[in-house]
Amino acid sequence: MQVVESKQLKTDVPAFQVGDTVILHQRLLDGQKERIQTFEGDVIARNGHGVKEMITVRKIVQGEGVERIFLIHSPRLAKIEVKKAGSVRRAKLYYIRDRVGKAVKIKLDVKRQERLDKSSQEATKEAAAVKAAVAREQTATTGESKRAAKRKAKAEADKKK
Repeated sequence: MQVVESKQLKTDVPAFQVGDTVILHQRLLDGQKERIQTFEGDVIARNGHGVKEMITVRKIVQGEGVERIFLIHSPRLAKIEVKKAGSVRRAKLYYIRDRVGKAVKIKLDVKRQERLDKSSQEATKEAAAVKAAVAREQTATTGESKRAAKRKAKAEADKKK
């Protein structure tokens, strides 16, 4: 059982805790097309382990609290981003359901937030470096400038329309 489950575990799950504000990118089917919809909210509970691990995320929409449960290792979940690191003393924040206004606010964990910011900056730099390397590789193999490649791509897109 563990061998089968270990193959389905995601490796790109960021380290987050209860109390953090996260942005979840979920894949949805719209007819034949697949699109990504985001859900941003506070993690109020984390349950299970392994493939069955899930989180409960709560956000306020038009004055009403909306909670959704997401399986962390689901293939429908494209990406998890940690927006803010929260500092709480409990494992489950169900008491937030009864609170309104400022009482719902979660304190910011400054030290963890600094680490998150630093790691996101490093990831952005790495992504930019990879993108630049790919662009250099493309221009080296085709021998055309970026500008010419963009014009060519735009012309092909116009032909398809």
